[in-house]
Amino acid sequence: MFAQVPLFPPQASTVSTRVDALFLSILAIDTVMAVLISLLVFYYAIRYHRRAEDERTPRILGVHGLEWFWTITPLFFFLAMFLWGASIYNSVARPPADALEIFVVGKQWMWKVQHSGGQREINALHVPVNRPVRLTCISEDVIHDVGLPDFRVKIDVIPGAYTHTWFQPTRTGTFHLFCDQFCGTSHANMVGDVIVMPEEEYTAWLDRHAEGSLALEGRKLFLKLQCITCHSGDAQARAPNLEGLYNQPVHLNDGRTVIADRDYITESILFPRKKIVQGWEPIMPTFKGQLADPSSNLSEQDALLRLIAYIQSLGRDPTIRRNEIPRRTDEFPPPLGAPQEPQESKKGKS
Repeated sequence: MFAQVPLFPPQASTVSTRVDALFLSILAIDTVMAVLISLLVFYYAIRYHRRAEDERTPRILGVHGLEWFWTITPLFFFLAMFLWGASIYNSVARPPADALEIFVVGKQWMWKVQHSGGQREINALHVPVNRPVRLTCISEDVIHDVGLPDFRVKIDVIPGAYTHTWFQPTRTGTFHLFCDQFCGTSHANMVGDVIVMPEEEYTAWLDRHAEGSLALEGRKLFLKLQCITCHSGDAQARAPNLEGLYNQPVHLNDGRTVIADRDYITESILFPRKKIVQGWEPIMPTFKGQLADPSSNLSEQDALLRLIAYIQSLGRDPTIRRNEIPRRTDEFPPPLGAPQEPQESKKGKS
């Protein structure tokens, strides 16, 4: 029976062998030291125990050379462990530029997965073999944790902030997806599967499950929320042009410069007055609490992912893709608190 219980999960990613090598090395060093210290404790306890009532312990002066040895020698071992572990952490924390990006949303008690092509999954994650996969994660409620033991990947999923990790599968099959952070009553049921497929099968799976890309859904939401009231990309714009914005530096009115990453865009949508772009007025209303649509089962986090995907898609190639921001439309009313156009301006347009 015990022969069927594996000591370790299978090594199914490029980083798993490095993680296991570090773990086993530290385990070996700790085991040797624990055994050695235990044997010395027993030896000295027997060798130097008191043999008579009137026996007195002699005065023993320390040997400075020996003290320096047992102080410095472990330091080198600890430094080696730290540098080795930091190297692995750094490689996991920095995904390759060509990694396939997949969005993971944690919710009590399920995993919602969204692919860039619009495909969605619940408690399942389909990925191609031998290709780097970047997971962009966020939570709808409490702290969760994506745990992929077969790939030696583990990352906290935090409400209100995006976290990232990546892995490159090296073998096909079905592997475990756990929540490694206690998150409530049904935490133990928050499990799923990672299905690693050959590239051609993965492409066929995407084709069968395509519903419209996240960017396209984000564009629809951009129009519905009347974001183009201000971000119109034309001479009447009242807010910055969003084309080519993603991952670019943004200069603020207070003199700071920030990068327009996912966290910045999320904050700008939910709390727009925290960081005002240089040269623009703080007229944008908050959209916090206005993005969710219970009738279509659209949560605020899902809506944010769609809007970010759309902004990310704008103007990626400035020589080919220009003026992608749609023009204004009066099909939907502007959100509560949005600035209104003067009446004479509307008359002039008509």
